[in-house]
Amino acid sequence: MASEHVVEGYQEVAAALSDPHLVPVPAEGGRPYGIEWLRGSVARFCAGDEHTRRRGLVEDELARLEPRVLRAAAAREAAAEPAGDDRLLVVRVLAGALGLAEPDRVAEAVATAARAYFGAADEKTAAEADAAVAWLVPRIGTEGDEAAANRIGLLVQACDATAALVARARRHPHAATASVEDVLEATLRHDPPVLAMRRLAVRDTRIGGTRIAAGDLVLLDVAAANRDPAANRDPAGHPVLTFGAEPRRCPGAAHALALAAGVLEAEDPDEVPGTDGRDPAQVVSAMVAHLLDVAETWTRWDGRPVPSEDRVYTPHKAVRRTADHLLDHLAELEARLAGEEPEPDHWHASATTTPGDLAPFTPEDLDEARSRLTRLARMWSQRLGALTPEQLDHSPGRGWTFRQLAFHLEGSTYYADAVGRLPRDAS
Repeated sequence: MASEHVVEGYQEVAAALSDPHLVPVPAEGGRPYGIEWLRGSVARFCAGDEHTRRRGLVEDELARLEPRVLRAAAAREAAAEPAGDDRLLVVRVLAGALGLAEPDRVAEAVATAARAYFGAADEKTAAEADAAVAWLVPRIGTEGDEAAANRIGLLVQACDATAALVARARRHPHAATASVEDVLEATLRHDPPVLAMRRLAVRDTRIGGTRIAAGDLVLLDVAAANRDPAANRDPAGHPVLTFGAEPRRCPGAAHALALAAGVLEAEDPDEVPGTDGRDPAQVVSAMVAHLLDVAETWTRWDGRPVPSEDRVYTPHKAVRRTADHLLDHLAELEARLAGEEPEPDHWHASATTTPGDLAPFTPEDLDEARSRLTRLARMWSQRLGALTPEQLDHSPGRGWTFRQLAFHLEGSTYYADAVGRLPRDAS
């Protein structure tokens, strides 16, 4: 007869999470396109080669989403709707980043599906979730049922867990004084949004000194493991287990933390783009002038990408990202002035380094960059110059004011500075 075991110690929970013989309790699946079909089609509830294939679909999706961009978008959304539902906000930002139409309606449907995603839903909740999944599938923007299911699964799993992380971080005793990163780290360790995980033994195995027979269930008390005194004496050597552990560690951990950080930052006025008495058009022009000044040295680039944080940059990539940033927010400004929702972008952003990014940066490339970016800066100058002070500071639509957008663009100097000025003896 199958037994159920409870595991609480840090070392034991970490070992169980890494044990290939302990897998999530599988979902049975169901007729397309309802909640049971979704559960039976995602990476979350399967193992082996099937899990590897489906996880690859999710990783491909996440590779297109730059955490830095998600963080800024979440901050803008939260600032525009300070009393909004964090669950809907998180999904709306992700849906927009994935290029989905109707991100508000997508968020509502995902939140409905999330109520039944982990099973044990009553009949009414399950029926509502079925309808939500059926509505989502033709609007999710992928080809093939498995790809559609795993994109929906990505949104569903972000929905409640990320919002719960935000809620717990808000009640942290030092939430008002510590950095967002420190608050999130402390929350994950001492008040995590995921308290436990269940595993099924598919073969006989052991956790510490306990024998686990095939067919046994194992409840992993992640909250207790994170608070284990041994782990807290050496937190650097004992990372929090809220996102699991390899080979099944959540591939969206960095994205979830970025979204949570963005929501929390929006509650701190210091995190909204600061403005001053400068002409916002001049702020944008000065940013472009800075890049072009630094780029004068890039014709000496030696072809080696420059690491910066968790990305690498090249001269072409710095120009590409700056131009994309200018164009993206100009499109946002124009859409909001027209009374429309801005169209989500589809940039691969800094997560991708293209073959073109790795090409030599010639004097001709510098000329092209100068022409392209100078024109974009001029478009910004003309558009901002045509706006009244009221439009600059009380801008239509959801998001930062247009004055704040211009000052936000000033941060695009990051891309130029990531490559930096190259020495004269570079070859």
